[in-house]
Amino acid sequence: MLRYRLLSSVDLVKACTEPKNCEAWEEFIRRFQPVIAAVVLRTARQWGEPHRHLIDDLIQETYVKLCEDHSRLLRSFTPRHPDSIYGFLKVLAANVVRDHYKAASAEKRGAGQADAVLELVQPAIPSVGGASFQNMEQTVLLQQIQEAMSRLPAGEEEERNRQIFWLYYRYGMSAGEIASLPCIALTTKGVESIIRRMTHMIRSHMLEARGSAESEGFRRVKSL
Repeated sequence: MLRYRLLSSVDLVKACTEPKNCEAWEEFIRRFQPVIAAVVLRTARQWGEPHRHLIDDLIQETYVKLCEDHSRLLRSFTPRHPDSIYGFLKVLAANVVRDHYKAASAEKRGAGQADAVLELVQPAIPSVGGASFQNMEQTVLLQQIQEAMSRLPAGEEEERNRQIFWLYYRYGMSAGEIASLPCIALTTKGVESIIRRMTHMIRSHMLEARGSAESEGFRRVKSL
């Protein structure tokens, strides 16, 4: 994963066009998800205040467009400068939103927009340098999860399951969004099943490790 974070945007896009390159897609989402989400939200608000579920669906539809026909759009993308991909994604996300509302308007003209207030929260990796106690607790929890992950079996399928876990919990993608990625090759129900199984396994590892640590601490106290 670290090597993909060091790639330029141009090279990262090329890596995402490779078959089943989950790590490249994970970095793609980490790097560009805020841009896509912001454009979707801003464009949708031109028609009123949208529901959270609609925003999620439109973000997912943007990724579906990127993944269609073996990532045809990314393969045909020709950058004019190192950060051209940002402009490309902004145009694509905005067009996805406009197409949705045009289709909805054609189907039912005059339909009112929902008046619910949207609170779009982007999940983020806790900052190690954070000063608050809450940030410290989040950082410790992340370290415990990573430690539990390291004890899980190795293999291609297990690595895919790890990717699914992080895409769901760290980057806030829905099971449907994850299933739409070409490197996953699972249905939405299949992704949901893996998320439940991975969550249970990691929780069990963490509880076992916590119990061992408490037992060791008790033993040391008795030896004093």
